Amino acid sequence: MFAEERKMRNLMKYKIWYLVFSAVVILPGIVALLVWGLNMSVDFTGGSVFRYEFESGINPEDLRKVYLEKSIEVEAVVPESGNKYSVRTKPVEPQRNNEIKEGVSAVFPNSKQLSFETVGPSIGAETTRSAFVALSWAVVGIMVYIAFAFRNVPKPYSSFRFGVSAVVAMLHDALVLVGLFAILGHFKNVEVDGLFITAVLTVLGFSVHDTIVVFDRIRENLGKLPKVMDIEDVTNYSVAETLSRSVATSLTVIFTLSALYVLGGDTIKMFVLAMLVGIISGTYSSIFNAAPVLVLWEKYAAKKNK
Repeated sequence: MFAEERKMRNLMKYKIWYLVFSAVVILPGIVALLVWGLNMSVDFTGGSVFRYEFESGINPEDLRKVYLEKSIEVEAVVPESGNKYSVRTKPVEPQRNNEIKEGVSAVFPNSKQLSFETVGPSIGAETTRSAFVALSWAVVGIMVYIAFAFRNVPKPYSSFRFGVSAVVAMLHDALVLVGLFAILGHFKNVEVDGLFITAVLTVLGFSVHDTIVVFDRIRENLGKLPKVMDIEDVTNYSVAETLSRSVATSLTVIFTLSALYVLGGDTIKMFVLAMLVGIISGTYSSIFNAAPVLVLWEKYAAKKNK
């Protein structure tokens, strides 16, 4: 029975190609991140953002001039969907908002201010530090938890290697998201804000959840399958057992997020996009990154210890 299953679904046969594909996917994002960086929102850099809706299309330079006439330094005027624009400036005191609204209305009659928010530089710096601390603790906590949870894995296999392999897959998902938003930030002026950090942490948790399902089945099968089956055979068998469940679970989330992306408002569109891409990436990486990394590492360790 085991031989037939392995022959029918030899998924680990292409383990190197899975990793090569992942490297090809994340490479453009890494290059974009190094060259252009992320387009950080005022949540992180400090400053003010004004969002307006106009009756028809406008010249962004005319909107910029309104602010310059009031001695407010404008960093960017960004077009949004429809006739909506956002103006990003250095920090502006809330008391001046009415003055600015009157100035915009004088140049653009019937314009409507949708929102105004301002964040001081010190608060932005603190938000940035907190975001990196949260991500760092998430990585360390997940690795330690998996290493502890899989401490009873049969020897000579290592629970530490299980934990690190899961983190490698998790970091792949983070790089996919960060790289994508570096590209979108450069070409589409998409900003990274607090919702993006929320999306990244949620995706990392989802990715690890999927990986634990696969790894738990590997651990279980290491103890009950014939000893003639090596780590690659056991992993292949385990992935084949969990593949349909992982895909089915992810599809339900993907369908929901797709509906939100199409029908939801502008304020959550980029958050939903991050979640959608992250869930797809997490489903792939938990099966086709974490498992191959574990197989390659365990086989290398076994060969080294001979």
